[in-house]
Amino acid sequence: MISHVFIGVTDFQHAYGFYSAVMEKLDLQLKFCDAGKPWAAWMASGKARPLFIIGAPYDGNIASAGNGQMTALLAPTRAAVDGAYAAALENGGSCEGAPGLRLEYHPDYYGAYFRDADGNKLCVCCHDAVA
Repeated sequence: MISHVFIGVTDFQHAYGFYSAVMEKLDLQLKFCDAGKPWAAWMASGKARPLFIIGAPYDGNIASAGNGQMTALLAPTRAAVDGAYAAALENGGSCEGAPGLRLEYHPDYYGAYFRDADGNKLCVCCHDAVA
């Protein structure tokens, strides 16, 4: 259903460090990085799509976050949610909701919310029950 998600960033080097740390905790693999363009993309191992891409906006303007827009990344475990959230905050992200159960969504929804330096809101979530 989804081919790719593109997140506009202003400071590519800073954003690349931020997203690399988060993606590592989610076990997502770097597909490409071209600092000259600038852009980079990650994907699940062994999958061609979807891609999560960061880069400078195509129109050349400063990146800006949209009100009500959020990208949610699937985590393989609740521990991965915790790790991605911690990595985000350690790399300049800001908290929008600490890791925890969100029973209003469903009994096993475990998620965390944060923003990058450009104000893009992200969620990292796991839908699995703890065994």
